[in-house]
Amino acid sequence: MRVTLINTSDAGGGAPVASMRLLRALESANVDVKLLVQTKKTTAVRVHETDKTFFNRLKEKFNFFYERLPFIAFFAKDKSVRFAFSTANAGTSIALEPLILEADILHLHWTNSGFLSIENLKELLDLGKPIVWTLHDMWTFTGGCHYAGTCDHFKKHCGNCYFLRNPEPYDISYDGWLRKKDLYIKAHKINFVSCSHWLATIAQQSSLIKNFKIKSIPNPIDTEIYAPGNRPSLRLKWKINPESKIILFGAANINDRRKGISYLVDALVHLKDDYRQLSVVEVIIFGKNKHFDVTRLPFHVHELNMISSQKDLAELYSLSDVYVLPSVEDNLPNTVMEALACGTPVVAFNTGGLPEMIDHRKNGYLADFESATDLAKGIHETLYTADTQEMSSQARNKVLNNFTNEKVSSQYIEIYQSLGIQ
Repeated sequence: MRVTLINTSDAGGGAPVASMRLLRALESANVDVKLLVQTKKTTAVRVHETDKTFFNRLKEKFNFFYERLPFIAFFAKDKSVRFAFSTANAGTSIALEPLILEADILHLHWTNSGFLSIENLKELLDLGKPIVWTLHDMWTFTGGCHYAGTCDHFKKHCGNCYFLRNPEPYDISYDGWLRKKDLYIKAHKINFVSCSHWLATIAQQSSLIKNFKIKSIPNPIDTEIYAPGNRPSLRLKWKINPESKIILFGAANINDRRKGISYLVDALVHLKDDYRQLSVVEVIIFGKNKHFDVTRLPFHVHELNMISSQKDLAELYSLSDVYVLPSVEDNLPNTVMEALACGTPVVAFNTGGLPEMIDHRKNGYLADFESATDLAKGIHETLYTADTQEMSSQARNKVLNNFTNEKVSSQYIEIYQSLGIQ
C-alpha cells in the first residue's frame, strides 16, 4: 500500500511532530509512506514539499496572510485568540501533486495556516481515494475554532462564537460550519482518527462528523530516543545543580493561552509560600517565549528557548524531577509522552486527553482543573513525598505499554487494510 500523509509542515508544533513520528513508525513497519507538506523544515528524505515555483511561493505567503490578517483585524475578540480560529478560506490545490495521484490512501493531519482551504479539501475528497483524517484538535468539526472550551455549539451548529468580537447567529463560525457540512455530504470514504479517547468522544457528539467512523489511536514515540538518562551526568553537562529539585515546563509556544502558564506561576508561588523547609528548587523552561517574564517565577529559572534536538529534549526530561504542564485545553500532548518515556513523572490538570497518559499518583499527579493550589500540592508531593523510583518506572511502562511505534503503527495499518488496501 502507498500512503501519503498530509500536514502543513514537518516541524514547529504538535501536529508536525506527531506526523513525523507516525511517518517513521509506519516506515519501520515496512509501509510505503511519504509525507507531503507545504513547508519542509527538516532533511527527512520521505518528506516532500508541494511544487515550489516562484508563483507558488508567493501564493503560499499570500494565503497565510489572507486567512490570518482579516480575522485578526476585523473578527478576533482580542490578541489571545488570533491563532485559535482558522477560516480555511485560502489555500493551494494539491490534487495533482504526484504524491497525491500515486497514493492508495490519503492521510490528512493538520492543514491550516493557509495550506488547504475547505475547497482544496473537497478536491481531495472528489478524487475518490480512501481518506484517513487524524484529528489533532477540534477544528475538523467546528465552525473554525481549534478548541471550543466551554462552548458546545458544534453539537448542533456553530454561530454566536465567543472567539469573535461581534458574535452573531450567522457569523463567520456559522459560515465555516456550513462549508464543512457541504464538504462532508458526499465524503463517504473518510475514516476519522482521534489521538485521544477524549477527543473521539467530543467528535462523536458533533453535528458534522458524528455519523462517520471515529477511532482513537494515540501518537507514537520512539522509546529509544526518549529513554531515561543518567541524571547526575546530565546535570553536570547542562550545568544544573545536582542537589536541586528541578521542575521542567515547555511548549512550542509557552505564551499559548491553552498551556496555562499563569497557573504555573500561581502554583509555584503556592509551593514556595505554603510549604516550608523546601530544598533548593529550580525551574527549567523551554519553548518560544516572546512575552512572558520569567522573573515572575519565585525560583531560579533556566530559560532555554526553542529546543530542536530530540536528544537534547530527552536529556532535559531525564535530568528533571518533574514535568509540569498546566494546560487548560489539550489533546494528547507530545511533551507529556516524552517526559513519561524518559521516566519523569508529570503533574497536570485533569482535563482533555491528559488522564489517558497520567495515572494519578502512579506516574504523576492529576490536579483539580484550574486549581493552582492543587497543582502546587501535586508538585510538592511528587518532589518530596512520593516513591520517585516507582513513579519513574510507572511512567516509562505507561509509554512502553501504549505508545510505542510498533503498537501505534499496527493500529493504523489495521485501518488502512479495512479500507481494502493491502
